[in-house]
Amino acid sequence: MRAYDREDLQFQLWEVAGLSDLLSGTDIDRETVNGILDTADQVATEHFLPIGRDIDETEPAFVDGRAILPEAVKPALDAYVDAGFIAGAFAPEHGGMGLPETVHQAAAFVLAASNVSLSGYGMLTVGAGRLIQSFGTDAQKRTWLAPMIEGRFFGTMCLSEPQAGSSLSDITTRAEPVGDGRYRITGRKMWISGGDHDLSENIVHLVLAKIPGGPPGVKGISLFIVPKHDIDGSGNDVTLAGLNHKMGYRATTNCALNFGDNGACYGTLLGEPHKGLSYMFQMMNEARIGVGMGATALGQAGYQASLTYARERPQGRAPGSKDPATPQLAIIEHADVRRLLLAQKANVEPALALALFCATLVDRERRGDTDVGALLGMLTPIAKSWASEFCLEANKHAIQVLGGAGYTRDYPVERYYRDNRLNPIHEGTHGIQGLDLLGRKVLIDGGVGFRDVMAAIRADIGNAADSEFAEPLEQAVQRLDKVTQHLAGLVAADPEPGLANATLYLDCFGHVVMAWMWLRIATAAGRVAARDGDRDFLRGKHQAARYFYRRELVRTQGWAQTLMANDASAYDMRDSWF
Repeated sequence: MRAYDREDLQFQLWEVAGLSDLLSGTDIDRETVNGILDTADQVATEHFLPIGRDIDETEPAFVDGRAILPEAVKPALDAYVDAGFIAGAFAPEHGGMGLPETVHQAAAFVLAASNVSLSGYGMLTVGAGRLIQSFGTDAQKRTWLAPMIEGRFFGTMCLSEPQAGSSLSDITTRAEPVGDGRYRITGRKMWISGGDHDLSENIVHLVLAKIPGGPPGVKGISLFIVPKHDIDGSGNDVTLAGLNHKMGYRATTNCALNFGDNGACYGTLLGEPHKGLSYMFQMMNEARIGVGMGATALGQAGYQASLTYARERPQGRAPGSKDPATPQLAIIEHADVRRLLLAQKANVEPALALALFCATLVDRERRGDTDVGALLGMLTPIAKSWASEFCLEANKHAIQVLGGAGYTRDYPVERYYRDNRLNPIHEGTHGIQGLDLLGRKVLIDGGVGFRDVMAAIRADIGNAADSEFAEPLEQAVQRLDKVTQHLAGLVAADPEPGLANATLYLDCFGHVVMAWMWLRIATAAGRVAARDGDRDFLRGKHQAARYFYRRELVRTQGWAQTLMANDASAYDMRDSWF
């Protein structure tokens, strides 16, 4: 059994995301894309899915200064690398396959749904490699990028420190020039996913550090390539200080790393001095879309597992049937179970639509479309954070469908929930994403990004004026516009109280965006029905859209009232009152 819905993925790619238009003028066609997805499906079903439970129950071990993973992990990742899923993401001139980001993300969805803690190694390596591709010298690309594309070296991003967390202005890792183009690196990094393992020949750490004498705070941060081993295979004084044992994502090692405990850790500057944070934001923004896609994949996996269970599990009878001699019903026949299933579908499918939409914007931007950058910037925190919050809700509902069985390890739904619970923290917490959205994205360049989002939504409303969803979405857009203008004024006047409800603003904005995605999905379903004939698959799209509009979009009315009042309940609370 697949952990995802292949028919829905195909529908989303070709009918909702418009992949055919995106591929126009390239040498990639539908047959090629289907072949890539077939390969992803093969790796997923033959290598990723079968070991999911075992590698979750056998956590990485800290042995003699090394991270030791279950034996099954490496063969599975070797199959992933051999299939080309790292190389596919890179430009052909560097030895990659040059796949569109939309196709790359679709394959990532298949793999993450099947085993998210394995697919994380690839996402990190691709992100790190793309930074070297964008900002590295020719020598750095030959030395580090080429073996990363081949999958011989894996990569990481090393931002956080024990005392700093998300406050990067407070990092203390130092990089002192030694006179031969290298820098001596000293410091400690925490929460480093993939920071140590024996899955690849080397690990290329991209490390944020400060060069002595540079500007204070984030303006003085530079970015360095710091390999676990030097290119000749000798050690580079990068030591594993310990492992963080997590509730999910257990096969992705999460590490505390020490750099230069013995004064012999060296790295090379990537790009220009003091521009490290701006460079790293490229990787973080790519990772945020990837995290959102991973969260969506886990929501999809839980939905598929609970849907299968609900169709197979007999229990109880209809409320009007009192005769115990009558056959039991499959639990999907009970209205509340259908509600739990529909709630999952209503959250997971628009989250996938948004992740793929963002990927199409990345593709357009890479091809020189300068008009999509602000739109992509506004949607990225929503693609990451909304999916992480509300596809986690879907995983909660999946457990509830299974009842007591859902809490046992006999079924995967409890593992999907544990895995997904990390995503609201990954790559900037839900609260940080809200602060970024309201405190920065909405205000930047006079609000052009917000206006671009509103214009894109209204364009789709205009193209679907006869849809039952057009009018309620227009009303929600008007509410969001009013709330945004009001809060932007408060933030400009005094950021601290003005940002007090930024997280609720993110939820409200996200729900409007997901209603927009449902309009796009329903419009595409209507178009396919008119062309090819109606069927249950398409009817299900309209019904899930109705559920979202009637049960979820209506919540934005109350949220808008709270935001317009800028409720100060939390802001006015004092430490001693707790």
